[in-house]
Amino acid sequence: MDASSQRDLRLERERGSAPDKIRAHPLRFTGRGSEYFRVWIVNVLLSIVTLGFYTPFARRRTAQYFYGHSMLAGSALEFTAQQRRMVFGFLVVFLLSIAYQLALRTGQDTAVALFLLCGAALAPFIWASAMRFRLSNTRWRGLRLMFTANWKEIYKASWPVFALALVWIGIFYGVDFLVTGGTADVTEGQTAHPEFPRIEAATGWSIVGIFLLGMFLSVLCIIRIEYNYRSLLVLRTRIGNEISRWKPVYMDFVKIWVGTVLVFALSLVVVLALISAVAGGAYLLGHGLGDRSGIMFFVVVILGVVLMLFLLLLASGPARAYRESRMFHLIWNNTGISTIARFKCTLSTRRFVMLRLKNMLLTILTIGFYRPFARVAEYQMKFESVTLYVKGSVEQLAGRLEQGQKEGFGDALADAAGLDLIG
Repeated sequence: MDASSQRDLRLERERGSAPDKIRAHPLRFTGRGSEYFRVWIVNVLLSIVTLGFYTPFARRRTAQYFYGHSMLAGSALEFTAQQRRMVFGFLVVFLLSIAYQLALRTGQDTAVALFLLCGAALAPFIWASAMRFRLSNTRWRGLRLMFTANWKEIYKASWPVFALALVWIGIFYGVDFLVTGGTADVTEGQTAHPEFPRIEAATGWSIVGIFLLGMFLSVLCIIRIEYNYRSLLVLRTRIGNEISRWKPVYMDFVKIWVGTVLVFALSLVVVLALISAVAGGAYLLGHGLGDRSGIMFFVVVILGVVLMLFLLLLASGPARAYRESRMFHLIWNNTGISTIARFKCTLSTRRFVMLRLKNMLLTILTIGFYRPFARVAEYQMKFESVTLYVKGSVEQLAGRLEQGQKEGFGDALADAAGLDLIG
C-alpha cells in the first residue's frame, strides 16, 4: 500500500471516529435580575389592576423570558404556547374554584364531596394535560418535545392518588367508630350531642395513633406519586423519535424525603433556640425597664413577636431548598436521550440552601421587591449546574432528531396537546 493510500485510509478512519467523540456542552443562562425585574413589575401591576385576570399573560411573558435566555449547546429554548389556550385553561380553573367555594360556604356537603371525588378522578387528567401542553410548546432548534404517555399509563401511574383517598376515608370512618362506638343509641332521658362526644383517654390515644398512621401512609403515597409521575414524564418524553433514559428508583426518592425531614427538624431546633433567646432577652429587658418605660417594653414585645414569626418562616426554607436541589441533582444526573446524549449535574446542595436563605431574607427585608432577583439567581444556579454530553456534533444530533420528528407523529400530538391547567 503506497503512502497516498495510507493517508486516505487514515483520514477515513478519523472521519469515522469523529461522530463517536463525546463532546461536553455546559448549559448557560444569560438573563439578569435587573432585566427580569422589569418583566416582573409589569406583570404584578397589571395583575393587580385586572384583579388577577392578567395571570395567563404574565405567565407566558415569564416563560418566554426564561426560555429565551436558557442556552443549550449554543441555541436558546423557545416557548411557543398560544395565548388563547393559556387564557382558556386559567378560566376553567377559576370557574371551578368559584363553584367549589360557593358549595363550601353555603354548606352543600354533597356538592363539596362530589367536587373532591371528581378532583381526585380528574387529577391525573389535569397533570397529563398540563405536561402535554408545556412540552409540546417547548422548542430547541425548532425541535418539539412530546409527551407520549397514553391514558392507561397515566391512570396506572396515578394509583397512589386513589390510595391516598382511601387512606383518609379509612381514617374518617375509623375515628367515627371510636368516637361513637359504632352506634347512635342514646339512653332515655339523655340528650344526644354528637358534635361534642365524650372521649375516653384510651380512645383519644387510639385516635392519635390512627392519625399518625394516616400521616405516615399519606407521605408514602405522596412520595410514590412524585416518583411515578416523574418517571412517566421522563420515559414518555421524546424529542424527534428518540426516547429518554431514566435510572432512579423509588428508594432514591424516599432517601431525599427522609433527608428533608431531618433538615427540617434540625432547622426547627435552631429556630426554637433563637426564639427562646429572643423571648428571654425581651423579658430581661422589659423587667429591667420596670414601670418607667411601659411604651418601650410594649415596642420590645412587638418586635420580639415579629422576629419570632420571621424565624418560623425561615425554618422551612432550608428543608425546601434541600429537597429541591437534591431532586434536581438526582433527576438530571440520571437522564439521557437514547444512547446519543446524557446530562450531568453538579449542583451543590449546600450552596443552593445558602442562596435560598439569603434570597428569603432579602425578599422579606425589601417587602417582596427582591423576588425577581432571587428567582433569576436560583434558576441560574440550577440551570448552569447541568452539562449536556453529546456523542458527535450538535449539528449531527439536531439532524438526527429532526429526521425522527418528521418520521414520527409530533404534529398530530401537538394538535391534540392539552391546556395550561396548572399554575
